[in-house]
Amino acid sequence: MIFSYHVHSKWSDGTSEITEYIKKAREIGLDEIGISDHYVLTPDRSNLSWCMPIDALDGYIESVQQASGEAGSDLIVRLGLEADYLPETAGDLADELSMRPFDYIIGSVHIVDGFSIDDKAEDWAPLSQKERDQIIREYWVRIRQMAQSRIFDFAGHLDLTKKFGIYPSVDISPEIDAALDAIAGSGMAVELNTAGWYYACREQYPSSGILEGCRKRRIPVLVNDDAHTPENLGRGYIEAYRLLHSLGFKEQVSYAGRMRYADPLPNPDEG
Repeated sequence: MIFSYHVHSKWSDGTSEITEYIKKAREIGLDEIGISDHYVLTPDRSNLSWCMPIDALDGYIESVQQASGEAGSDLIVRLGLEADYLPETAGDLADELSMRPFDYIIGSVHIVDGFSIDDKAEDWAPLSQKERDQIIREYWVRIRQMAQSRIFDFAGHLDLTKKFGIYPSVDISPEIDAALDAIAGSGMAVELNTAGWYYACREQYPSSGILEGCRKRRIPVLVNDDAHTPENLGRGYIEAYRLLHSLGFKEQVSYAGRMRYADPLPNPDEG
């Protein structure tokens, strides 16, 4: 089964209406598409420009459900959400999400102590290497906390701090290992997000080394494209499947009603 669960429409920072993504998904032969727009429950309840408004959650759900009903029987449309983990609002977020009929929740960290790690490369420019190291280390602490919260179904674009070619100058493997241990303990999966190949880092999220750490811990994986435009759907999938096979993965997971299912990992070199 081939699907895309990390898709952003005009409800957040995507370029197009949900129906346009559904049309493209059908054209390229996806079995399922999941809409997963950004939702960030900020401590002061302010709205961020790249997210849906905080009070728009029910309208968003209705919009996805309507599009799903109109999609036809040849394409399954899943109701997802990419929600940020912020320690200050995690409890309230859990309450908000538990009352609604999502198929899956992507857990992501885009903000560390008020610093946006993936907005603009210029944001990193004035920081010293020591300050960069601290943000990257704290990012992985947040990932560990995110997993321990047990709010989310799978982790979005792990290793996101490298997006603009920013890397730590110190060993952060203890923080990464602790985060992966927490992910394994929580029952979360990790996505191979192909979007990283199209940014300065020129590498999928997460790195092959981190993916190997997932395999050793039996953390399940799935492939996503982080599509912000219909043309992004399915990009890099052949390379992603080949990479996962080379690392020893044989399955990927899919979701419905917050339940996880294992499926054979597509092999582009067979059949």
